[in-house]
Amino acid sequence: MSYDARFKVWRGDADGGDLQDFTVEVNEGEVVLDIIHRLQATQAPDLAVRWNCKAGKCGSCSAEVNGRPRLLCMTRMSTFEESQTITVTPLRTFPVQRDLVTDVSFNYQKAREVQAFSPPEDLQPGDYRMQQVDVQRSQEFRKCIECFLCQDVCHVVRDHEDNKQAFAGPRFLMRVAELDMHPLDTADRRPAAREQHGLGYCNITKCCTEVCPEHIKITDNALIPLKERVVDRHYDPVVWLGNKIRRRKD
Repeated sequence: MSYDARFKVWRGDADGGDLQDFTVEVNEGEVVLDIIHRLQATQAPDLAVRWNCKAGKCGSCSAEVNGRPRLLCMTRMSTFEESQTITVTPLRTFPVQRDLVTDVSFNYQKAREVQAFSPPEDLQPGDYRMQQVDVQRSQEFRKCIECFLCQDVCHVVRDHEDNKQAFAGPRFLMRVAELDMHPLDTADRRPAAREQHGLGYCNITKCCTEVCPEHIKITDNALIPLKERVVDRHYDPVVWLGNKIRRRKD
């Protein structure tokens, strides 16, 4: 079965743009990215959209559909009413390059600011065997496909441009948490999480978790535990006193 759907697609570049109306054929089983490709093939050959795998694993086709950050390749047309007008716009948090393509280099800069995995210096291959229980908490975070939907929806980054310098965003705070929970990582990542990556800016609204296409519990399993570790270090009076006594002994 097929029908004609009404679309509004944002067209423009860094200097400005607006929504343009299209009527396009939709076939059974298609996703929004299929419709964007049909628009390119039949009505708007110069329409810019970033995509790669079309399987929900590369994170390239991130955009906003009816105002909600989504992967175009994982948003089925069957979830919308046939009479509904579907609006497709670029990620709002990042600068537009052209049409649905945004400049997400902010995220790669934040990735470079996270200290790399730091195993013990004397650890040799084969010296350590980890059980699944050792890594199951941090392993969840490795499912991230870096679609940056969590970064896009995070209001700390989205609504306050000035915060971008001091706040890494949920994706990279999750990376810090992943390394901090790794049994072989020797770095103390709590000071950097607090002072460099802006962990205190996060007020755990869980909006990042809600849009994650990999269903990672970013807030509950990464950000809140990382906050608890930072609070234990900097604000728990018992821990503070213990650190004082330990330093005196040294």
